Amino acid sequence: MKDLNAALCLVLVVEGLFLFALPAAWKRVAALLQSVGERELRIAGAAMIVIGLLALQLVRSVS
Repeated sequence: MKDLNAALCLVLVVEGLFLFALPAAWKRVAALLQSVGERELRIAGAAMIVIGLLALQLVRSVS
């Protein structure tokens, strides 16, 4: 559970960095996402989950 909490905190840090460093670009991306269909967003989300889980497994097996 400690690792999960640490990972969620790091997600907040990374997202905060994007908002802090590139707010105009973040707004453009958010506006662009409004025009993308729900199906495409779900597919992209599923792909991100799979890639993230594979990357996590790789990182855990190396260390």
